[in-house]
Amino acid sequence: MTKASSYNSVGPLLREWRGRRRLTQLELALDAGVSARHLSFVETGRSKPGRETLLAVAEQLQIPFRERNELLLVAGHAPAFPERALTDPELAPVREALDRILAAHEPYPAVVFDRGWNLVATNTPMDELAATVEIDPALLEPPVNLLRTGLHPRGFAPLIVNLAEWRGHFLKRLDQQIAISGDDGLRSLMDEIAAYPVPEGEDGVAAGAGGGEILGPVRVRAPTGGEWSFFGMFASFDTPFEVNTSELAIELLFPADRATAEALGKGAP
Repeated sequence: MTKASSYNSVGPLLREWRGRRRLTQLELALDAGVSARHLSFVETGRSKPGRETLLAVAEQLQIPFRERNELLLVAGHAPAFPERALTDPELAPVREALDRILAAHEPYPAVVFDRGWNLVATNTPMDELAATVEIDPALLEPPVNLLRTGLHPRGFAPLIVNLAEWRGHFLKRLDQQIAISGDDGLRSLMDEIAAYPVPEGEDGVAAGAGGGEILGPVRVRAPTGGEWSFFGMFASFDTPFEVNTSELAIELLFPADRATAEALGKGAP
């Protein structure tokens, strides 16, 4: 790719992001502090965007850090955000923070995952809960995908009592993520999960957002009989300083009733 053809391709990318955010050129230009004329020239390939201009526009479009770096590279600029593996010594404070949160949440389950819903870390109660169901070994080959493993009929799905309701919830979350990130991998994952067989008798809530009803706690079959009930809390880093950290998320499960709290407090399962 020549230099000219490289920066010419920035325009269609920015136009795509602007369309995804449903902003006019004038609205985006005003928010980013650039002229609408210059933005128009950038989108049509008549002008090369400067690094600061591109960063300002990307900030207003709320483009994820990974895609901001890609935009900069296409325009011939150096990436603005470092990208390190979680094992990098520079990210030791991040790992320590995650370990502290996971340990502090015990005896309740918690899990850390990346933008693609690939498993990063779990705490002991989550591992013990997962061990109560027989999972197809193919689903456990790295990278382990939480949604695939959790909703697949040969994964964690048989343990979930209100499976269709929660599958609809996660399909909606995926749809929202795709709208924000434009991630083709997430789109493929959503299509795969939507194709999983619907539990018998739950057809009405399987296809989307749970039929418009208020989502209740996730109910799972307890290994000792009966059910456990959980509600979740989603958390992410408020001030991420590099690409992979910006994409990490933590799901904390809390008991939704006294019986679940008492069972887990006694060291179940």
